[in-house]
Amino acid sequence: MSANKKNLELDRVVFYGRSLSEYEKFFDLDIPSLEGKTVLDCPAGASSFVAEATKLGIHAVGVDSMYGPNLKNMIDQGTADIEHVMDGLSRVNHLFNWDYFSSLENLRKKRAEALSLFAEDYPIGVMENRYFRAELPHLPYDDAVFDLVLSGHFLFTYGDRFDYSFHLASVREMLRVCCGELRIYPLMRLDAKPSEYISDLLSDLKKEGVKANILPVPFEFQKGADKMLTLSRV
Repeated sequence: MSANKKNLELDRVVFYGRSLSEYEKFFDLDIPSLEGKTVLDCPAGASSFVAEATKLGIHAVGVDSMYGPNLKNMIDQGTADIEHVMDGLSRVNHLFNWDYFSSLENLRKKRAEALSLFAEDYPIGVMENRYFRAELPHLPYDDAVFDLVLSGHFLFTYGDRFDYSFHLASVREMLRVCCGELRIYPLMRLDAKPSEYISDLLSDLKKEGVKANILPVPFEFQKGADKMLTLSRV
């Protein structure tokens, strides 16, 4: 491990997958209560949440800018991005809490499993309108059609690449399509520092009648990333 590495360095927004069990923890979800509910994962990446949630009777939909007709390209990108992240993590593993994953190799295995479940579900999911190509801050949905919107590891995480205006527009758009609650995790940047956008975002949204809470979650992989932001219309 290089002693002078201060943060996880990724040269792109990765197409990367996480599992339903992880979503359950970092979004503090009560999975049984979501049966029959409509849930949007945005951006969903190569996560297996939609695939796993669908089997549990949840009407889950995923959107991502990488989605398209060529599944092989997505699998190849997902595989490459797993290795890209693993390489970065190996240089800064002191910035992460390994209680949940135990080791880098186990993390790699979990990411590959999520990608595999996603890839297996994607063809039928497209036919069932569960996967759409879309890119924030524009979503192809009517107002108030989702009971819950989940947004993980994108906003705030890549704050060095997307400015405040993008964050505000993206949050407004996700709130537009939501009739219940929007949950965002984590609130940290890749350099393990809290996002500088949080304060202004909460102030601007409060003026628009949005109720906001920063709540603890039972998950902390990146050290300090143990809270989520919940947003809803008053």
